[in-house]
Amino acid sequence: MSEREDAFNPAWRWREMIAAKEVSPVEVTEFYLRRIEALNPQLNAYLTVAADRALAGAKTAEDAVAQGVDLGPLHGVPMGVKDLTETGGIRTTNGSLFYKDYVPERDELTAARLRGAGAVILGKTNTPEFGHSATTENMLGEPCRNPWDTERSPGGSSGGTAAGLAAGMHPLATGSDGGGSIRIPASMSGVYGIKPTQGRVARPYYAPGGWRPFSCNGPMSNTVRDSAILLGVMAGYDASDPPSIPGPSPDFTAGLDDGVAGLRIGWSADLGSVPVDPEVRRIAESAALAFGDLGAHVEEAALNIDHERVFNTWETIWLSDMAANYGRYYEQRPDDLTPSLREQIARGLAFRGTDISLALRELEWLRFEIKEAVGRYDLLLTPTMATAAFPIGQRPAVIDGQAVEPWWGFTPFSYPINLSGHPAASIPCGFTSEGLPVGLHVIGQHADEAAVLRASAAFEQARPWAGRRPPVS
Repeated sequence: MSEREDAFNPAWRWREMIAAKEVSPVEVTEFYLRRIEALNPQLNAYLTVAADRALAGAKTAEDAVAQGVDLGPLHGVPMGVKDLTETGGIRTTNGSLFYKDYVPERDELTAARLRGAGAVILGKTNTPEFGHSATTENMLGEPCRNPWDTERSPGGSSGGTAAGLAAGMHPLATGSDGGGSIRIPASMSGVYGIKPTQGRVARPYYAPGGWRPFSCNGPMSNTVRDSAILLGVMAGYDASDPPSIPGPSPDFTAGLDDGVAGLRIGWSADLGSVPVDPEVRRIAESAALAFGDLGAHVEEAALNIDHERVFNTWETIWLSDMAANYGRYYEQRPDDLTPSLREQIARGLAFRGTDISLALRELEWLRFEIKEAVGRYDLLLTPTMATAAFPIGQRPAVIDGQAVEPWWGFTPFSYPINLSGHPAASIPCGFTSEGLPVGLHVIGQHADEAAVLRASAAFEQARPWAGRRPPVS
């Protein structure tokens, strides 16, 4: 293979080659470090590159192969970690000036599980400050850029992870998703990402930002199988996160190739009320109907979600939590906060106790209503986003002739699913006339990530996306 083709070798294949001694973890790590050195100046996908520590970890992995010890599911595989996850000995900025020199003493739970599975951490991928935004800009440096068009955003808040995957800078990486932060950049950057069921991946309280009631860590990759493997590593209960799902996690790779024959699948282009770019709608609808060719029963979903009510409830709780977690920075050094985050914290601090109480009451009703709507089907499909990637700093204020709120208006499909806690993935499903990726949103039942992954794998098999590469790769 050429160097460019090697860069998009799936993680599961690298793991097989390492175990068979066809290639060493050091060689693979050096390869991706060279890719990062060459491409990161154009994309700013990494905030920190931990080359020395990565090579040391790769050498340890190489020695383990030589000794014939049991190898973990990610043994020797280099990967990126979103810079909201603390990594012992590797700078963890949270995209913030307040943490620009912070080097944790120990791994957060997710990072510890990755290392325990044998992964080699290349460094920390770019994120907006404390993950507050659906695009990836912060005050630490230049914006993160989209490999398909470097004038456009890769999405956020897991923008560095997505841009790095699309450009072949790492074969696998982590994201997190509190309002769409895995699925938005997956759609805008043309990669795969799955938000697990809320609580599937334990996220300890001691991590910066506390519990974040709608947020969870999850995998992103260029292939569905890689995400299934990584989710298996990340998932699991831990007492440091009491709301996490108890008991053992499923084997997410089991049944991955079983297809979707016989499933009842609903399709909604707009959740009953939201504007969507006509080209994005057409591409996503064509992808949804393709499941019928795979043996599923696909029907129009008669949904009428009260989107204003959903958004107001989600935003009130989200901003209140932002204020609780980061209000001290607002009081200490407000000018060192990203202006958009500063505004969010100020709004959160202005809520009354009655506002939050009413929002928590609405949350329970809305969770019930969304569960009822999704529960009519085995899977529910929508576009992942209302638009394709847009120029950095130019969030759309009008979509399909209708005015939208620019901050969140382009992503109306994602945050309702954070509010409800369902698992959901974004699958690359096509390209606009400008050559920009479009994602299909696959929503599953609570605790049934396996069905989402299985449907994603069936679509990947029927309409493979891996052969098309962005200009910056």
